[in-house]
Amino acid sequence: MEYRALGKSGLRVSVLTMGTMTFGGRGPFKNVGSTDAAQARRQVDMCLDAGVNLIDTADVYSDGLSEEILGQVLQGRRDRVLVATKVRMPMGRGPNDAGLSRHHVISGCEASLRRLGTDHIDLYQVHEWDGQTPLEETLHALDLLVQQGKVRYVGASNYASWQLMKALGTAERLGLPQFVSQQIYYSLQAREAEYELIPLAVDQGLGVLVWSPLAGGLLSGKYRRGHEAPAGSRQLTDWDEPPVYDQERLHDTIEVLLKIADQHAVPAAQVALAYTLAKPAVTSLVIGARTDEQLAGNLAAASLTLSADDLAQLDQASAPPLIYPYWHQAKTARDRLSPADLTLLGPHLT
Repeated sequence: MEYRALGKSGLRVSVLTMGTMTFGGRGPFKNVGSTDAAQARRQVDMCLDAGVNLIDTADVYSDGLSEEILGQVLQGRRDRVLVATKVRMPMGRGPNDAGLSRHHVISGCEASLRRLGTDHIDLYQVHEWDGQTPLEETLHALDLLVQQGKVRYVGASNYASWQLMKALGTAERLGLPQFVSQQIYYSLQAREAEYELIPLAVDQGLGVLVWSPLAGGLLSGKYRRGHEAPAGSRQLTDWDEPPVYDQERLHDTIEVLLKIADQHAVPAAQVALAYTLAKPAVTSLVIGARTDEQLAGNLAAASLTLSADDLAQLDQASAPPLIYPYWHQAKTARDRLSPADLTLLGPHLT
């Protein structure tokens, strides 16, 4: 297992992170999975044996049940892993049971600590933007948690680039903890993060944790042009996360993915994961699985290295179009581009 620095912090994390959205299966999360404590223990064992040292969860997953199960499974071995969780989403029906107010951030952290059965959270992530709470309030609340030793590092998730830069600038101006990472959606199915979020990560030294790197299973190799979706599948039905705007382009990408997987004699999912791991600024991929077999296959992606030609073929099949101002910069600013600029524009300058 390879380990990479989480942004500019001194923390080193495995290139694969164990995701726990499948733990519990309560409420709408039943659509994702319903892993009970016994299966969760087996899967955590598998991840630890493979060298995974970061486990990611969130308070909202199965209304806290995911955190509870993870806490049970980690009893007696909490010091072997880093635990990341999140706050922001509704955890009740009250007017203050959601958001990033000082009240909800602090009470949310304390509730997560109780469910996890631990005295600290290694990476505490704001789960989503809150445009109605001043950033200063949120950052001061996070600072208090850090000073109390309840939180060691802070990160963001699902922020737009301007929101993230505003948060980083505000934290620097006020001397408050800066986000060391962002957790974002990024995969062969949708590479919009390359417009702004990946260049920002390179420029600002942020770690990138990727959620749903298999696009909710779309890149597993089971979805083929002209074939019906597999029985019991979520994607391309009424489940719309991540959304698919161009099915033909998706199927074109999957055909290339399957061809390369066949050349390496590995499942398509491993190629999709290895591709995203090779992208600039990516620190770790959050992987989850409904079954132990799926998890074992995903873990094997850490040892798969794709050739430059493999990467180029997948790039070409899935490349997003250059939107403004990037097509203009590719034409007129190519003489003075930074490493961050080149993460998007580099392939267009040849």
